[in-house]
Amino acid sequence: MQLTPLYGRMALMKPFEGFRALLVHAHPDDETINNGTTMAMYADLGAQVTLVTCTRGEEGEVLVPGLSHLASSASDELGEHRVLELAAAMKELGISDYRFLGGQHVQYRDSGMMGTEPNNRPDVFWQADLDNAARLLVEIIHEVKPHILITYDENGGYGHPDHIQAHRVAMRAAELSTEWKISKIYWNAIPKSLIARGIAEMKKTGGSFFGAESVDDLPFAKDDSLVTAAIDGTQYVDRKMAAMKAHETQITLDGPFFALSNNLGLQVWGQEFYSLVQGEAHEPFDEQGRETNLFAGVVK
Repeated sequence: MQLTPLYGRMALMKPFEGFRALLVHAHPDDETINNGTTMAMYADLGAQVTLVTCTRGEEGEVLVPGLSHLASSASDELGEHRVLELAAAMKELGISDYRFLGGQHVQYRDSGMMGTEPNNRPDVFWQADLDNAARLLVEIIHEVKPHILITYDENGGYGHPDHIQAHRVAMRAAELSTEWKISKIYWNAIPKSLIARGIAEMKKTGGSFFGAESVDDLPFAKDDSLVTAAIDGTQYVDRKMAAMKAHETQITLDGPFFALSNNLGLQVWGQEFYSLVQGEAHEPFDEQGRETNLFAGVVK
């Protein structure tokens, strides 16, 4: 991918060297869909970006017919495969510090959707003791000393139990951390206006985005008033798309994500949005009053 001269000079200067970001996600692929260009951009410009993934995504639906034998209902080897997919995606994004919550000592299993049989297993993330899981993340916070934390909202974006639990664990860990105070906490957000535009464009071609007739059918679409930060990572969108393709069992080229790209262009994935829930917003702001730098106002 060719960077513009401006971004090329910024990358050489590493203006974000010394700044540190921690992202907490539920499964492999969540990080790329939600934060791919943000991660790639800040890492390229010198920031230390640490990803913590809470499960290996064992209960995910396998979208590649040739790999259907990996599913939890078959050989139950999908988690191991998704670890490899995550590694490939992180290579595309330029992220070297990625780890699973608890490392080799505690491995939380994917909980599956709410109300399903896997959700009741004692080893799934949804059933984890909140404080025990949070203390595992506190260890990472004390090690990494992140200036900003990025995770989901209280509904986990769309209600998946692992997403909700990841939110709870991240917020509880920030509260329990005694050796390091995180300056700013952001929740992922996608403005309704952007999704509404995508649905309208896809309808023109007879397609749909997750089968939604309107933006109100999608739980992860947020009122624009709740979106307080917009990160323009369009120079890194090719890296994000390559990382999405690396998650081959979960994201297909003819699926809704790439269909949205086909209708709105790849740049729709270049901008990523957030809600600031702890800390103060700082300039610069865009024309809609949203922060354009998540580290703004942070003291190294």
